[in-house]
Amino acid sequence: MRYALLSVWDKQGLEEIGQVLVETGHELLSTSRSAEVLRAAGLPVTEVSDWTGAPEMLGGRVKTIHPRIAAAILNTRTDPDADRIDVVVCNLYPFADGIARGATEAELIELIDIGGVTLLRAAAKNYHYVLPVPGPDWYPPVMDSLRTDRAAQTDLRLTLARATFKLTSGYDSLIAQSLPIAPAPRA
Repeated sequence: MRYALLSVWDKQGLEEIGQVLVETGHELLSTSRSAEVLRAAGLPVTEVSDWTGAPEMLGGRVKTIHPRIAAAILNTRTDPDADRIDVVVCNLYPFADGIARGATEAELIELIDIGGVTLLRAAAKNYHYVLPVPGPDWYPPVMDSLRTDRAAQTDLRLTLARATFKLTSGYDSLIAQSLPIAPAPRA
């Protein structure tokens, strides 16, 4: 089974890339809100909580942090019976937007994406086997590549891996620069 995992904050273009993934033989796995959008577009999707057998926890703070997901992304294809996630479509919580609108420290903390960064970094690390898709701007070349020659994906995979690591390092850097000098009292 060829899986694609979709977990996005920005739902722009999600239906289109989901459709192409289904057309190219992928079974869609998704977090709950992304799954709602995909289902509304008539696409078959399995929620990651059903696939892993672990419900989303802590009000949605924990959705995709699960060993089955990590193993399927990091799988180097040496075990033909092991789960394989071949495509990871993910974009991160809008931390920079929170800063721009003057969000409180508590609001900013909730805009720090953990699971998305983990998914993207795992996919980028394993770019020889997994196509990391770090945002809607990358959907057109990814969809073109999926529809055409998979052999041509090697260069695209490397390009996307680099873009992913650049994105996640910038995201972490912004978070580090934005944390307060002194901690606020906990509620």
